Amino acid sequence: MKDKPQQLPLDLPVETRLEAEDFLVSPSNENAFHYIDQWPEWTDKVFILLGPEASGKSHLAAIWASRARAWVIKGSEVTIESVPHLVSSGGLVIEDCDRSGINEPAMFHLINAARERGTFLLLTARVGPDGWGLSTLDLISRLRIAPNARISEPDDALLAAILVKLFIDRQLVIDTTIIEFIRERIERSIASARDFVERLDREGLARGKPITRALAAKLLKIDEAASS
Repeated sequence: MKDKPQQLPLDLPVETRLEAEDFLVSPSNENAFHYIDQWPEWTDKVFILLGPEASGKSHLAAIWASRARAWVIKGSEVTIESVPHLVSSGGLVIEDCDRSGINEPAMFHLINAARERGTFLLLTARVGPDGWGLSTLDLISRLRIAPNARISEPDDALLAAILVKLFIDRQLVIDTTIIEFIRERIERSIASARDFVERLDREGLARGKPITRALAAKLLKIDEAASS
């Protein structure tokens, strides 16, 4: 008997909500969340938010940017010429500082200008400043003394809640037993959860069937076979 032809999954937009009420607070991120929540009573004009890929850094940065009416840019966008404009907003988020090709003289000038103008800077990165490949000692020194908070990998409760949110973002209602089944077997990271939910959704669409534990198990077995 011939297999049932699979449907072609469409790349429909997924609504990712980045509001404060959508951020899931747990022991793995509560220090970072509380520091963001304390603004504008920060102890310094510069704050560094650290965490693994897809750990929630951009979500927290977006929450702060909305409150502070801050602009959001990449580290590679900071130039000497742009500094006066960038510090004029009162708040600035600089994303992915550890991998975006920082112009070191420009960043050094930006930090100095921000402190002089009273502009708040929120920098995001996966690792601390010593891992950014910087060579300007004065810049490294200024970054080292800036307060920071680290988001760690999610605990069991947070990972389960994130899985629920990822399915809801895709307008999918999943039984809690399937959520627990997935949580116990995927890598403990938000990036892994996000990637697995996307693959599971696409596989369900291709088969024209609802997402079940059996389907999740099949994909997980494929992962295990590929890694063995």
